[in-house]
Amino acid sequence: MATDAQAAQEVIQFPCESCGGAMLFDADSQQLKCQYCGRLQEIPPDASVPREHDLSDGRADADTDWGIAQQTVKCGNCGGESLIPAEQTATLCPFCGSPKVLPQPDTVNIKPESLVPFQIDKDEASAAFRKWKKKLWFLPGKFKRENTSARLAGIYIPYWTYDADTSSSYSAERGDYHYRTVTKTRVVNGKTETYTEQERYTVWHWVSGDYDRFFDDVLIPASGHYDAKLLERLGNFQLEGLLGYKLEYLSGYIAERYSIGRAHGWEKARERIDDALHRDIRSEIGGDEIRSLRIDTSYSNQTYKHLLLPVWNASYTFKSKLYQFMVNGQTGLVSGRAPRSAWKITFFVLACLAVVGALVLWYASTQQTPE
Repeated sequence: MATDAQAAQEVIQFPCESCGGAMLFDADSQQLKCQYCGRLQEIPPDASVPREHDLSDGRADADTDWGIAQQTVKCGNCGGESLIPAEQTATLCPFCGSPKVLPQPDTVNIKPESLVPFQIDKDEASAAFRKWKKKLWFLPGKFKRENTSARLAGIYIPYWTYDADTSSSYSAERGDYHYRTVTKTRVVNGKTETYTEQERYTVWHWVSGDYDRFFDDVLIPASGHYDAKLLERLGNFQLEGLLGYKLEYLSGYIAERYSIGRAHGWEKARERIDDALHRDIRSEIGGDEIRSLRIDTSYSNQTYKHLLLPVWNASYTFKSKLYQFMVNGQTGLVSGRAPRSAWKITFFVLACLAVVGALVLWYASTQQTPE
């Protein structure tokens, strides 16, 4: 009889009831689909509502980056063994392609309770990348013309979401622009002439007030293994599509455990909240200028959720240099890096300078007064 530790390392598979083939999650049908006979199998619905957890409760907080640890995975189909990062909980066998899902044992780690399933398949992700590439400026001609080859990997990336009530008090000096007519003199073609113009000045006065706002689902990536800026640009996930966590949705995809802890994620969320409050309060104050702004914010009812979101991750090589791109597995939004043509950028800058120079010369000629 297998021990609990051995059971935790066994692979859960989803064999087809018709032919015994591997069943993977299919983004088009939102069902399991046999890769051999095409049989579809519905995934039992989960009517549970994603729960918000109190940020101050006693649940374990994993601040350790597990990206260093590795685990051995033995394929239940061909017996091949491979190493994957410890934070991955699902993968495909690199030898025979058989799908497997590692069960998550009861540990101190906060497990995801919900996820957004993949809704963009690999072909659609590739098409989205090609469309994105065509819209970019200053690409080398060869790169734009050629069919870029990239290996896409479907990954469920861990995220935290945070909710919080905020109550802020603020004070600042608000500056309002006023104008007055002033008389001045100038010399034109050797003659002194008088003219008037509007002169701007600023009137300052102190303002203060209170500002309350509720923040809902501030989304923070819980993975430290990807380009943070690329992940940030993929943030248009529609969280109303969250479903209860089920192993079937992971079949055929990689699922990663978080490496950024709940407390660290809240620090990042607070930075975003503070930035948003700063913008809101500046808009609340109004005026033309603001100085000496001070904001004191208190937080209450902080809650969080831990979830998985779908991303197609890929890299490609152009002229021996590696570039990365990602595709939102729910919306198809592409975020990536691409090579740039130095000569195209130089030509564009020179053309802009030429246009500016021509406008300056034209303006100068219109200001000349005939004698």
